[in-house]
Amino acid sequence: MAPVLRRAMRIEWAGQTAASLCWIASVFAYGISSRGDWLQLCAASAWLLANTVALAKAKGD
Repeated sequence: MAPVLRRAMRIEWAGQTAASLCWIASVFAYGISSRGDWLQLCAASAWLLANTVALAKAKGD
């Protein structure tokens, strides 16, 4: 199995990624009607981006 795929299947990474995707989905499900909603979307997107970059840059495999 490829090192990136192996890291992606770890519960820590998969759980955080699922949580950030659910957070993004909830923003769209409830609608974007205020600045706070945009802030929530930015925070969730940043979390997802950080997880993706960490997956690509992880060392030690």
